[in-house]
Amino acid sequence: MFGFEQFVTINQWLTGLWRLAWLNLLWIVVTVLGLGVLGVGPASYALAKYLHRWFRHGETPPPARTFFRYCLELRWRPVLVAAVLMGAGGIMLVNLMSLSDWYLRAANLLALAVLWIITAYIFTVLAALDVQGLRAQLVSALLLGLGSLHWTILGTTASVVSLALMLRFAVPLLVLFGVALPAAVFALILGIPTLRLRADYLAIVTIAAA
Repeated sequence: MFGFEQFVTINQWLTGLWRLAWLNLLWIVVTVLGLGVLGVGPASYALAKYLHRWFRHGETPPPARTFFRYCLELRWRPVLVAAVLMGAGGIMLVNLMSLSDWYLRAANLLALAVLWIITAYIFTVLAALDVQGLRAQLVSALLLGLGSLHWTILGTTASVVSLALMLRFAVPLLVLFGVALPAAVFALILGIPTLRLRADYLAIVTIAAA
């Protein structure tokens, strides 16, 4: 029988989906206002930080005001991170299209996989861990992904399948959840208790090695 508790649960899910869609739209707005290159880094950082505070600490402040505040929080650092990731990705894609030797193409595919792992975690590292320096932040993101490789593979698979289904059957949903959904998946992964402990440990190791 459908009762009050079930109604509350459904309402919470719908509220969460609406919040996620609103965050995705805010990400698009900031990225467009920043002409892509200058906007995607701050937008991704703001999205990662809002999801981290939401999933790990249960904080749900007004999305728009909080999102824009987070965009300006680290100033130029998210822009630098995004530029490094996009530059590396562009070089690898050009190599894949121009190289003919299979072993060089395989090496670039492996490098792309490593780049994806870093991309999946780097903005949450910026938002959640006290890691200073670009190199240390990139290393922390890579270590988190490799240290929890099975979760990274599951998260990537879930994100790809979800996006493929939206592209096939409901393209407008990509506007509402195209970026926020994968970001939410990896934010949930980092919310797993054992990974939270691992994240704190990796932060200490990375700071010591920097």
